[in-house]
Amino acid sequence: QVQLVESGGGLVQAGGSLSLSCTASGRTFSNYGVGWFRQAPGQEREFVAAINWNGGRTYFADSVKGRFTISRDNAKNTVYLQMNSLKPEDTAVYYCAASSHPNYNINYLYTTIYNSWGQGTQVTVSS
Repeated sequence: QVQLVESGGGLVQAGGSLSLSCTASGRTFSNYGVGWFRQAPGQEREFVAAINWNGGRTYFADSVKGRFTISRDNAKNTVYLQMNSLKPEDTAVYYCAASSHPNYNINYLYTTIYNSWGQGTQVTVSS
C-alpha cells in the first residue's frame, strides 16, 4: 500500500479557488489510480474526481464538472485537485485515496476499491 497525505485546504470566499495536493510514499505510485472524495458533516462520503494511473483518463462528479480539474505528476508522487468557482456547498473534508484495482476505469466511484486513504483536509467556502 501507499501512504497518502493531503494538503492545501483552507478557508476561501465563494467564487474563489483552492488547490489540493495528495502526496504518496511507499509503493510505486504510478501503479495506482487516485480519487478525491469529500464528506460534509452529517453526510456520506461522496465521489469528487478521479484520475487513472498515467493521467490519461479523468472523471468528475456532475456537481464539480467544469469547475474542478485533476492532474498528477508521478515523478513527484503527487496528485492535484484544482478547485475553481467554489461554492458554499463545496465545504467538506476532502480525502484522497489510491487504488490498484484492475478495473479502475469502471469502478473509480466506489470507496470500497481504494486501498489507502489520506487523513483528509478541510475546505471551507464562505458565502
